[in-house]
Amino acid sequence: MKCIITIELGTYGVRVFAFDLNGRVIGSMKGYHPTFHTEPDKSEQDPEQIFITTLYLLKNLLNEHIHPHKHKVVCICFSATMHSVLAVDKNGNPLGYAITWADNRAKKEAQELRDSPLGKSLYAATGTPIHPMSPLLKIAWIRRHDKERFRLTSKFLSIKSYIVHQLTGEYMMDYSIASATGLLNIHTVDWEADALNYAGITSAKLPGVAPVFTSAGRLKKAYQQSLGLPAETKILIGSSDGCLATLGDGIKGEGKATITIEDSGAVRVMGPSVLKDEQMRFFNYLLTEDCYVSGGPTNNAGNCFEWFTRQFGDFSNPYDMENSMEQLMDEAAKVPAGSDGLLFLPYLLGERAPIWNADARGAYFGLNIKHERKHFVRATIEGILYEIYSIGKTLGEQRNIKSLSVNGSFGTIPFWTQMIADMFNMPVRLRQRSHSVSFGAFLLSATEMGIYKSLDEAARTVELPDVYKPDKQHHAVYADYFGIFEKLSTKLFDEFKAIATLQQQHSPAKNKNHNYDTVTKINGKTGSKRPSAR
Repeated sequence: MKCIITIELGTYGVRVFAFDLNGRVIGSMKGYHPTFHTEPDKSEQDPEQIFITTLYLLKNLLNEHIHPHKHKVVCICFSATMHSVLAVDKNGNPLGYAITWADNRAKKEAQELRDSPLGKSLYAATGTPIHPMSPLLKIAWIRRHDKERFRLTSKFLSIKSYIVHQLTGEYMMDYSIASATGLLNIHTVDWEADALNYAGITSAKLPGVAPVFTSAGRLKKAYQQSLGLPAETKILIGSSDGCLATLGDGIKGEGKATITIEDSGAVRVMGPSVLKDEQMRFFNYLLTEDCYVSGGPTNNAGNCFEWFTRQFGDFSNPYDMENSMEQLMDEAAKVPAGSDGLLFLPYLLGERAPIWNADARGAYFGLNIKHERKHFVRATIEGILYEIYSIGKTLGEQRNIKSLSVNGSFGTIPFWTQMIADMFNMPVRLRQRSHSVSFGAFLLSATEMGIYKSLDEAARTVELPDVYKPDKQHHAVYADYFGIFEKLSTKLFDEFKAIATLQQQHSPAKNKNHNYDTVTKINGKTGSKRPSAR
């Protein structure tokens, strides 16, 4: 039986799925890798560790689910998070760690550019909001603050470009990842000259831009042998996680929107035109040349709940995160909607949409002497979802949203899904048994293979059988508290900036060597050795 494998390079982990040609899951695996937050605005990852994790998972999936049943892998399709930057030398070796979407060190450069006429013209050309998340700003920051690394850099890659290069030897960046860099003109689908000039680079410093259906070449012979895959196995460059999650939920056409809640989150729509906004609040990323995925992202979603769990949860062993989160949610379910007046601003990593403030900070508001841990748990979840709702509310100014779906590890938790339905006062649809990003990658691969005539046809086949209906009384409570949440998010701008400035002034010097142990946790186990390619 022929099958398709999808590999998602996520923020905190890698997911590998195998599908038959009818879209049924044959097997899946997930592994984790760390993100290093050694300073409040700093967010980095070890690309080699991500590569080790990817190889480990792929090899185990093949050995456990594919080879024993004589399945034939006809295609491997990649997806990845957006906005990462990895500088490599002339031999393709990393110059330090990869900078992730959550890194805010370029906030000064972002503010300067955002306030300039150039910033507005670049937003119109690239569709990428002016924010430290943007690789455009990250490269400009490296040029200004890390001159030796900038001088030695042969190419600036995304994490996915690096992984694909390791496997095939090809430098390539798909339309959707490229359109999230702030360096690609989404109308001409070529690197934007003004953006390149601002960053201080030429197009030679970037990978070639390729449609999402492009083959990234063949696996190197060593990996063909190690993985037991034939030379003709197609390596598909694929797309971004956001674009594929939207496709995987069938959100193609007017009136439809989808919410993703993983470590970060977003509200997205997909169609043939961009969202134009003078306040530069929305992203517009390419899936294909005539298809844009638009919306707003949040830095703070499941990662905030994981942070709360690590600080205040009960652990029977160091890796028992899921059980600890379940216990906390059981407590939160005993608290009424609105958390008895306790509000949480979830800005632990600054914020993107809709306030676009890299200096934003987290806060609990409304605390009184009767509040217990269970109130903090529910307020934390509600604060995360108020932020999601605020993005959806802003997006509603541009698109008439009539139907809503949800995906992601946290969004599909029933307790969370019901809250989303209540806040939006709208039925929410989802598919519990499959991961939307991976299913979107399957649809992309199947379309490339000719199983579907187009992505439109592929999207129309998507079924989301599970429905959560809103509780109108809960919606009324959330609407009242959201008004306060929304006001606090903007009223505290001066205080956010002041405390961020003080924190920077009074922080002790950090160790710049970062000699971290490269230990990767795979399905609860640990390992640090790179799988042999032989």
